[in-house]
Amino acid sequence: MSIRVEREGPVTIVTINRPEVRNCVNPETAAELAGAWRAFDADPDAKVGVFCGEETGFCAGFDLKAVAERKSDVDLTEFSGDGPMGPSRMLLTKPVIGAITGHAVAGGLELALWCDMRIAEEDAILGVYCRRWECLLSMAARYGCPGLSDWATRWT
Repeated sequence: MSIRVEREGPVTIVTINRPEVRNCVNPETAAELAGAWRAFDADPDAKVGVFCGEETGFCAGFDLKAVAERKSDVDLTEFSGDGPMGPSRMLLTKPVIGAITGHAVAGGLELALWCDMRIAEEDAILGVYCRRWECLLSMAARYGCPGLSDWATRWT
């Protein structure tokens, strides 16, 4: 399993557990994340979710090695179903808190923006590095960014 799901009373903690690749999401991880968040939303005893990454940071985006090795058939032009990063198109009925450590870049930023609230370590790095390689973030990130930047403008 490339994710870990833990319960502490009413709190569900979903952790991306791929530190060897800086918690990059491949198609299998995306499917596991979407399934975990669906299960959380359907569980009447779960009240709040916490989303984090194991050891090396939150998430450094989509696993580009999977794309290069043709192990990914993700269609970035298809906007139905789950997003390439897993849950980023989901609308849950319960709050999710993003616990941001290390890097949350490219698709990792998309996952961070999907969370209802983000708590970041002082030295956390959030960014859209994928623009260097002319990769686009999915619709979820593009719609989430304006709200986040508006919030940041008010508090800086």
